[in-house]
Amino acid sequence: MLSGRRLDLLDPSPLDVEIEDIAHGLARVARWNGQTHGAHIFSVAQHALLVERIARAAFPDIDARWRLCVLLHDAPEYVIGDMISPFKAVIGGDYKAVEARLLAAISRRFSLPVHWPAALVKMVKSADRSAAFYEATTLAGFAEAEARRLFGAPARLDPAVLQEYLSPWTADRAKARFLERFAELKP
Repeated sequence: MLSGRRLDLLDPSPLDVEIEDIAHGLARVARWNGQTHGAHIFSVAQHALLVERIARAAFPDIDARWRLCVLLHDAPEYVIGDMISPFKAVIGGDYKAVEARLLAAISRRFSLPVHWPAALVKMVKSADRSAAFYEATTLAGFAEAEARRLFGAPARLDPAVLQEYLSPWTADRAKARFLERFAELKP
């Protein structure tokens, strides 16, 4: 990592996890394999911010620790990249095991539960699917009917918020906004 940390993928230590490495990596990993409109990639960092924003709107009583979990839901991708869901399904268990170990180390590092409660996982999945719908229809060329079939009906969000979060940012802006939101949520 740029911080100088060496992260063991088979046995990741929370001591080797740094938020700056996460933000830097996620800001440079493209969602949708880079197949999006815009002058810049739509990064996983920007996606994570959108998911957290959707969760905040859909679940206004969610506490800051859980919002931090939502923000970090794709954090393992700073190391392993973002793979489209159909490919993850083909790879299966090995990929999921590595991803789970990374998320556990990240959760430990930031004093979050290693095993996320079912209610939190449900919130993350709901907000993530809504974000995927909006990304698919706004950035990735999906028809609304196709996106609705794949991701379900999205949570309603203020059009101004959607405009802000669905205009691809530079990597530096995505990294800075991710770090800013992390600092706001970290206890």
